Amino acid sequence: MTLLVFGFLAYLLGSVSFALIASWIFNLPDPRSYGSKNPGATNVLRTGKKAAAVFTLAGDAGKGWLAVFLAQYYAPLWGLGDESIAVVAMSVFLGHVFPVFLRFQGGKGVATAVGVLLGLNLWIGLMAIATWMLVAIIWRISSLSAIVAAILTPVYTVGMLGFGNNTFAVLLMSLILIWRHQSNIVNLLTGKEGRINEKKSSDS
Repeated sequence: MTLLVFGFLAYLLGSVSFALIASWIFNLPDPRSYGSKNPGATNVLRTGKKAAAVFTLAGDAGKGWLAVFLAQYYAPLWGLGDESIAVVAMSVFLGHVFPVFLRFQGGKGVATAVGVLLGLNLWIGLMAIATWMLVAIIWRISSLSAIVAAILTPVYTVGMLGFGNNTFAVLLMSLILIWRHQSNIVNLLTGKEGRINEKKSSDS
């Protein structure tokens, strides 16, 4: 029962959309009304308000990290094992991707996944970020960066943590991230995917 409560609270935290909060604070249009219509940092950046995009990125990543951090602290106090960390990690991620507050139409989960990774293991999180940045620097395509990072991060996790509950959670997040980028994958294969800072680029 306690594990379900942990998961439910993490899901609610993940459902908080910082893209919408940023849009309200900076007096911007609803991110679901323009661009990719995805409530994420990349789409918010299309407004030209870099501060709003940074706020969105920090907020979405921060909630992923916070959920895992709190679970790591409170799980032992409530007699829960490592499986609770994995449940919370998945729950906060799913909350962002399928938020109850937005009729289950959320972002693609890249920033929140990074926050979760940083919470689970700092080095894994940093390697995922480094992978995203390297691909972005070379090809300047946000979605490609996210997809490559999603593919490689489970490999990093197995190398750092071995096979376990947290590794399984990371694998599931990666698979969902790749699935959420299916339209981007089609655009990449047909040469239609936009590059970073281009108006037509697809959000990740």
